[in-house]
Amino acid sequence: MTHRWNIRPQTKEEIHLRDALAATLGLNPIISLLLVQRGITTADQALHYFNPDLRDLHDPFLMPDMLKAVKRLNKALGNKERIMIYGDYDVDGTTAVALVYKFLRAYSSSIEYYIPDRYDEGYGISFKSIDYAVSRGITLVISLDCGIKAIDKVAYANERGVDFIICDHHMPDDELPEAVAVLDAKRADSQYPYAHLSGCGVGFKFMQAFAQSNDIPFSTLEGLLELVAVSIASDIVPITGENRILAFHGLRQLNNNPSFGLKGIINVCGLSGKDILVSDIVFKIGPRINASGRMMNGKEAVDLLLSRDMEAAEELSENIDRYNEDRRELDKKITDEANAIIEQIHDMEAQKGIVVYDPTWHKGVIGIVASRLTEKYCRPTVVLTRSSELITGSARSIPGFDIYRAIESCRDILENFGGHMYAAGLSLREENLQAFIDRFMEQAARDIGPEQMTPQIDIDTVISLRDINTKLMADLKRMEPLGPENERPVFATMHVRDHGTSRRVGRELEHLKLELTDRHGGGPVHGIAFGMSEHSYYVKQQNAFDLCYTLEENTYNDNTTLQLMVKDIRPSSIAEG
Repeated sequence: MTHRWNIRPQTKEEIHLRDALAATLGLNPIISLLLVQRGITTADQALHYFNPDLRDLHDPFLMPDMLKAVKRLNKALGNKERIMIYGDYDVDGTTAVALVYKFLRAYSSSIEYYIPDRYDEGYGISFKSIDYAVSRGITLVISLDCGIKAIDKVAYANERGVDFIICDHHMPDDELPEAVAVLDAKRADSQYPYAHLSGCGVGFKFMQAFAQSNDIPFSTLEGLLELVAVSIASDIVPITGENRILAFHGLRQLNNNPSFGLKGIINVCGLSGKDILVSDIVFKIGPRINASGRMMNGKEAVDLLLSRDMEAAEELSENIDRYNEDRRELDKKITDEANAIIEQIHDMEAQKGIVVYDPTWHKGVIGIVASRLTEKYCRPTVVLTRSSELITGSARSIPGFDIYRAIESCRDILENFGGHMYAAGLSLREENLQAFIDRFMEQAARDIGPEQMTPQIDIDTVISLRDINTKLMADLKRMEPLGPENERPVFATMHVRDHGTSRRVGRELEHLKLELTDRHGGGPVHGIAFGMSEHSYYVKQQNAFDLCYTLEENTYNDNTTLQLMVKDIRPSSIAEG
């Protein structure tokens, strides 16, 4: 697929700020430029960026209803009421449940947790769970990562004597549930300074407020930050502001002293002894936790995260690793089937959106399939299947198209929906399927321009291969944690050539292993270009080419080297000589 390269221009002001920052702090000018591009222009801002401080977390009582939530929890604990911690079945929900349960179990013996069944109960708060709470004598439910739209469910709970404290981070409607407290920084009336917390992050802020109100030292919360870091990375929320502070200290906990449960996952992922980054959570740790809710029941993931000994953690981690293998096979099968449907669309080039439906597809993996199709076709995609009496689906988007708003515009024909700009879920009755497809496709046709359907690679700056060394890598590592809105820097180098040893690798020779030099005398530098073997002939003919990439460390047999993770290759436009 052809990519547009968007090389960020450098203004005179940025160059001036870069040089000043480099001189003041003794930084590599490349790193200084990356900081300036991220809005970090003073030495004080840079020091805070490199050393996120827990003391800079916001006062949790700035969040609407926080005082009400804390008062109700204190009352429940004081009266020895039965409390249920309720959460969604994905990584964000299960880490949130584990965090709140883990902290509160020290203060109550009348506490339990509940994860709804993806297939029997669906997303969010269910009537079944409320009936269960009543049968158990539970009078307070703390819902995490869900509940912001559960107006009818909370009303039903109120009728049955069950109070709700809702901790959520999804977009609310104009009307909020009649809960005791609704904690969501995205509320229209919220003055909370940071609106992008994960669901687990909202749960953490609730526990922070509870601790403050009871003079419990903040240090007792710090061991829970590993769970917040896993949720932030897995839920793809911005790694800026408060999230960056939480993720930084959570990753430190995860690397230095992980809990038994996360240590078990680290071991089965093959990450033991390695420096765990956000990308490791996104691609290895998170998918395994998610696999429990996708293939079986998310409660097993919470059981793992709450493990009190290594033996139990290892057994549960191995189970979850098997679920993940099953998930991968199913994901590939359904993706292939979805691609086959799309290939039959005769005017696909003219289509600005994709909706595919098969009633037999496994509900637990359609979100992953939607992500893969969106990436492949560069179009907003909705993948639908049947679940009980309804059609249910997951949607993923492309930059610049708000898929939540597109789905919200169809709310009159939907049974349920929720999400945010780039990812959403929905359910509808079969008789409304064609109307939904027509309206969604009309919205996409109206709002998406041709340029949005060509994938774009945003490049921070152009550098020479001779700029790449261990010092640059060490400085880049100081920018961790990296992720949404604080992305891993992407570099471009122009007019490079094969050093003579580049070759195709992989089971089907689908990848390119590169060894490169450039016209400035830089190199040789090693790189890997996954799925780009079609460039092999051009490269081996000693033609000049440009490439863009991220810079990473590659460890093999205890030997660590620098490696370019190539994102794209194109023939060089610079003339010979």
